[in-house]
Amino acid sequence: MGLRDLAKRLTTPVEELEQERLHDRLEHLHLTPISDLQPRSSTKVGGEVIRTRLTPYSGVQTFEITVSDGTGKVVALFTGRRHMTGLEHHRAVVLEGVARAQHGRLVMLNPAYTLLAT
Repeated sequence: MGLRDLAKRLTTPVEELEQERLHDRLEHLHLTPISDLQPRSSTKVGGEVIRTRLTPYSGVQTFEITVSDGTGKVVALFTGRRHMTGLEHHRAVVLEGVARAQHGRLVMLNPAYTLLAT
């Protein structure tokens, strides 16, 4: 790391550095950026898990994760699950499914997922 790189890291906002890091981590997979995600169309997106929680969904306990790729966020709901092994904070994951808009956020219900190497 040279002085220019250090100067850039010290003067660039943390959010921008995080976006660059996520982009660099996922760009070789050629996924759809979450910001370009179209509701009601089959898609493949990826990012890092930034939030996990248990929540009721239509009366069924649901494991919910929020995934970010630096361009946006998508929520994946896994109905009837309390935990999914490997889906933890900062874990990179690829989600495949159909997203829809729900309460001002993009949601994928029971998507197929692939855990990426850390």
